[in-house]
Amino acid sequence: MKAVDNLSFTVEPGWVTGFLGPNGAGKTTTLRCVLGLVTPTAGGATIGGKPYAQLHNPTKTVGALLEASSFHPARTARNHLRVYCTASGIPKKRADEVLDLVGLTSAANRKVKGFSMGMRQRLGLAAALLGDPKVLVLDEPANGLDPEGIVWLRQFLKHLASGGRTILVSSHVLSEVEQTVDHVVIINNGTLIRQDRMDTLADSHGHAVLVRTPDVSRLEFSLSGEPKVEKLEKLDDGAVRITGMTAAEVGSKAFFDRIELHELRTERSRLEEIFFSLTGNGGAVEHFGAAEGGDK
Repeated sequence: MKAVDNLSFTVEPGWVTGFLGPNGAGKTTTLRCVLGLVTPTAGGATIGGKPYAQLHNPTKTVGALLEASSFHPARTARNHLRVYCTASGIPKKRADEVLDLVGLTSAANRKVKGFSMGMRQRLGLAAALLGDPKVLVLDEPANGLDPEGIVWLRQFLKHLASGGRTILVSSHVLSEVEQTVDHVVIINNGTLIRQDRMDTLADSHGHAVLVRTPDVSRLEFSLSGEPKVEKLEKLDDGAVRITGMTAAEVGSKAFFDRIELHELRTERSRLEEIFFSLTGNGGAVEHFGAAEGGDK
């Protein structure tokens, strides 16, 4: 059985691209192929037009975070990064610079064995940034981060992309992906299901109208005879979601029937709903061919 089957997509600079799929869809295998860690049976991956193995100085071209556990427990955060600096021909002062970038300056002299999962994620991101690369490949970088850390990561990735970097990030936290990425690549069973901009993807899956009114029963009665209404759903917070009509149409009908509205807005499809509709289940790249192989 193929883990990745004829999968091909492109990740553009200046964007944060979300790489999504159910567990076992082939996301990690694809990322490992992009980074030359797995050899595909056919096809290949390129970064800036070249396979990873042919990059002149890979550390300064692409930074990767695939695991946040491959650290020597007895080394300090600073010394861990300095080892990478020495191996890659990067000045050792860069270790302190990236520790500052990821918010670990105060932990620079602490041994990694005492780090929380969130701190290990930040250290892994610091290692990926050592060569100041233009491409970042990140596998589940939000794992272990507390809410504050997740917000920080979102803003940090957007900042890096605004500087022209190419960022490919896999994640299963769809609510966070929706707030972070500009573009999504969705795969299932090793094949490409959809690749699109986030706004285009949301628009293509329709929209609903969200209404708040002190007289829900009158609104329901007013819209009961409207043939366009596909679904009228009362939400737990007291709002009403209407599918099939535009906000202008709902507003016009409410005005005609003298129904007081406190809120009226268009609500795009959420990424979670789109994801499940595309993949057909509740589970959840650069150019590619075929293969598998407490934040404190």
